[in-house]
Amino acid sequence: MNIKRVMIAAPKSGSGKTTVTCALLKTLKNIGCNVISYKCGPDYIDPMFHEKAIGVPSKNLDTFFTGKTKTRELFINSAEKKDFAVLEGVMGLYDGLGGVCEEGSSYHLAKVTKTPILFVVDAKGMGRSVISLIAGFLAYDKEHLIQGIILNRISKGYYDIIKPFIEEELNIQVIGFLPEREELHIESRHLGLVMPDELDGIKEKLQTVSELFSETVSIESIMEIANRADELEEKSVQELEEAKSSVESEGSETEGEIKSTVNRPVIAVARDEAFCFYYEDNIRILEEYGAEIKYFSPLRDEKLPDVCHALLLGGGYPELYVRRLSENIKMRMAVKNAVENGMPVVAECGGFMYLHSSMTDKEGQSFDMAGVIPEACFYTGKLVRFGYVELREKKSCFLPEGERIKGHEFHYYDSTGNGKDIVAIKPVTGKEYPCIIADNMHWMGFSHLYYPSNEAFAKAFVEKAAQYLKVKA
Repeated sequence: MNIKRVMIAAPKSGSGKTTVTCALLKTLKNIGCNVISYKCGPDYIDPMFHEKAIGVPSKNLDTFFTGKTKTRELFINSAEKKDFAVLEGVMGLYDGLGGVCEEGSSYHLAKVTKTPILFVVDAKGMGRSVISLIAGFLAYDKEHLIQGIILNRISKGYYDIIKPFIEEELNIQVIGFLPEREELHIESRHLGLVMPDELDGIKEKLQTVSELFSETVSIESIMEIANRADELEEKSVQELEEAKSSVESEGSETEGEIKSTVNRPVIAVARDEAFCFYYEDNIRILEEYGAEIKYFSPLRDEKLPDVCHALLLGGGYPELYVRRLSENIKMRMAVKNAVENGMPVVAECGGFMYLHSSMTDKEGQSFDMAGVIPEACFYTGKLVRFGYVELREKKSCFLPEGERIKGHEFHYYDSTGNGKDIVAIKPVTGKEYPCIIADNMHWMGFSHLYYPSNEAFAKAFVEKAAQYLKVKA
């Protein structure tokens, strides 16, 4: 595959990656490109902005979650019929696992996908110092992937002065700039950016940003850089040999044969303003294993879908809607009755919080929740857990014996009963701690899971829904 592609990366968070990414996506869409977007790492909110900009789902790519080969496969399989791919980096360019490893970093993803990098530098308050900053990142770029510089929050006058110095001293192309303007700012909160639907006139705002971007950044230069991307193969020769050996040792059962063994149960997925953190690939894998997905709103609906055989309650911001969730008594009771009647449930972070007996808001006022878990959720005022985890069941329920699934934690709320059925392992330090309430039909905890890191979890979840379907038939 040889799709035109670039990555938008930066020295640190808050440099303007999402603004530049959305502006580029919107510009490409406006000129007729069939474009697809990706977010590096376990981020839910930035892809929502991508979707608002181009009208199609954005996907996540993460080399910690899925390794080099599978990450490349996920990218190729989703991008092969597109004209152009834009990858948005995470944090600083070289910030990976634990902040010190290459794995999981934007740079590692660019290496794995052979993607040229457009480096966005927040130049506000800087003079010639910006040259040394860029020089340091270029010196660390052993693969020579950084091929263009975009200066953010800089005036046109100073851009015209500093641009030739950067290009002459560093032999790197400076392809444009964005001035500092209030309309280019996207608000943030404790889990990242404010969600796009909370911003008035977001589509108009993105159009305005795109028009400005087209005036101050060279689209022709971006196209030239994107065209330099090397041809990409799913597997190297060494990886093909390793895959062949693995298949020979494990037998002849194919992935397709595994997936055809399940019935077609319905998984009811909570999706609204309060519950909106879902990886597109997680939903896709559930469907590939035979599940039908039906969405419902714990905020607005008074009952679950008429036909459903399992519940998936994802993360989000239930704390912002805690009063409305509490006032929707019929839905709370419907969820509680379904789980108590044996319906399988997977609940992550915000969904886990919703299943508690109560949740407090930031002011300390308590509200009744679904009551499935006889514990309370409360705001701590600080980050409780952050970062990647690998999860191992103490007793095999959703995973084969001894296997792990990878996930991510990022939450300011805590629970009086986090569960002790799963062991979480921090991948860099090896530190372990108990978490999650899990048994044969339930998996409920703060960790956000990435199913492609171990599809056995998704397969088991769909099979449990199929079993419930048979029992209730």
